[in-house]
Amino acid sequence: MKQFINILFLLILVTQSIAQHQEQPFKSNQKHKIKQWEILDILLTANTIKNPFKDSSTVIFTNSSGNKLVLPLIYNGNTNNKSEWLIRFSSAIIGTWTFITQSEHSSLDKKEGTVTILPNKDHKGGVRLSKEDTRNFYYESGEKYTPIAFECDWLYALDYHNEKKLSKTNHLLNLIKKNGFNQIVMNVFSYDVSWKKDEKLAAHPQHEFGGPENIFPFLGTNDTPDFSSLNVDFFKKYDRTLLAMHERQLFAHIMIYVWNKLVKWPDMQSDADNLYYDYVIKRYQAFPNVLWDVSKEALYYGRADEAYISERIQRIRKQDSYKRLITVHDYGFCKKHGDEVDYISSQDWSHNIYNKTLEAYTTFKNKPIFNIEHGGYETSDYTVFTGDYTNAEVCLRRNYMCLFAGAGTTYYWQGTSWNVVVYNPFQQPEDSYKPKFDYFQYLSSFWKQFVDEDLKPAPWMNSSGYALANKKGLQLHYVPKENFQIKLGWVLKPEKDKIKTYYWFNTLTGETTTPKPAKGQGYINPWRYEADAILVSKITEK
Repeated sequence: MKQFINILFLLILVTQSIAQHQEQPFKSNQKHKIKQWEILDILLTANTIKNPFKDSSTVIFTNSSGNKLVLPLIYNGNTNNKSEWLIRFSSAIIGTWTFITQSEHSSLDKKEGTVTILPNKDHKGGVRLSKEDTRNFYYESGEKYTPIAFECDWLYALDYHNEKKLSKTNHLLNLIKKNGFNQIVMNVFSYDVSWKKDEKLAAHPQHEFGGPENIFPFLGTNDTPDFSSLNVDFFKKYDRTLLAMHERQLFAHIMIYVWNKLVKWPDMQSDADNLYYDYVIKRYQAFPNVLWDVSKEALYYGRADEAYISERIQRIRKQDSYKRLITVHDYGFCKKHGDEVDYISSQDWSHNIYNKTLEAYTTFKNKPIFNIEHGGYETSDYTVFTGDYTNAEVCLRRNYMCLFAGAGTTYYWQGTSWNVVVYNPFQQPEDSYKPKFDYFQYLSSFWKQFVDEDLKPAPWMNSSGYALANKKGLQLHYVPKENFQIKLGWVLKPEKDKIKTYYWFNTLTGETTTPKPAKGQGYINPWRYEADAILVSKITEK
């Protein structure tokens, strides 16, 4: 039965992958049809153009309601002494759009056509903010979205040299999706780590992706960069990865820069720096699953200052016609420049991450909070980067602490987060370490039950754990396994003419049970000393 379910899950993913992207050659006045949030690439061929990355050719999309999108024509490399260009388009708005190109080059100018957008029942679209509920993210389809993210910095490299297939990438993405994650925190490009590598990696080169040969977003290599132009082939390969994620409704939290992974970046605000940064925005803004992040740990490592990061944010806003959400992987910057970002990225390793995250939640009352790194890095067969916490249960608890403090959260496994990528951990030898991805499958399934319940942190309701509550009498009480009991008293006492129902949820197994506490005693975790649990209490009319 389990094997049948896994096969069915993969078939669903394959079905989705057929529907979320189309690529078509340009034909004059052709009528295209795509679904909402499906990505359409229309390929144009033109004469060779000098300085194509700096070219200002555009395509203007207009619909019958007067909505207008001005998008860049995207240079896509040269073939047979001709230059190739992309019209890359997606839309959340149903109806017909007309388009026309504008260019000083005759071979690119006045190219016209129409695109009809049909409803898409298989996709929820991008992520947006809400004026009515400023605390939370929402899909464009209208459903509430809570980030449960998975960091994988070297995802771009898994199948880079495989011209035909994304075998490793798809396998890992299927695992990530199956286990309840809905976002991947990732770089555009990372080169290598600066710390000492586990000696065991020498015997397992298939898991080492640091220091990749012949992979670089500019010409040349990371060791001998040529900043005069960009490597279009790198971005074509990156397209494949983002499309594979879009097909699975996995959001790409793209950190455009990363300072501490030995990348030979051009000087800040140089022509090469702007060329790279602008091209990333141009090429990927039409992807509904994209979230922008200027840089990982933006103000660390003595490179960038606040003025530079602010300028980069404005650079995105000026060029991104889709207005994808922007943050900065640097709580110090977000704390001082909260009005410049769309949501706050928090990064804190302290033992009491709950209070730290709650502080961010109460400070920024009108923006979502996303804990992008909480110091928990689950162990693997290789010691890659330990942070301060490696035990799987402790790492899981820290994710729950973030959720119960009102924030989205991110999971790190040492086997996938950095230069080491064990893309198929459950197919490794029997004695190898198997990551506890299933913990997050249970977490995600549990969380989905309450996503529309308007739950808010309620620390006063639980003296020795964490609590969420709404105004309708629903309460979630997180109980660490070390607790002997929790005394909630009046908190769970129903009003007259109402009844109380409750059950326990095991965070490690996903089990539920509904034992009744002994009269006069506190509420005792049925898995006390074995697993953290959540007591779900609901008060309803009799």
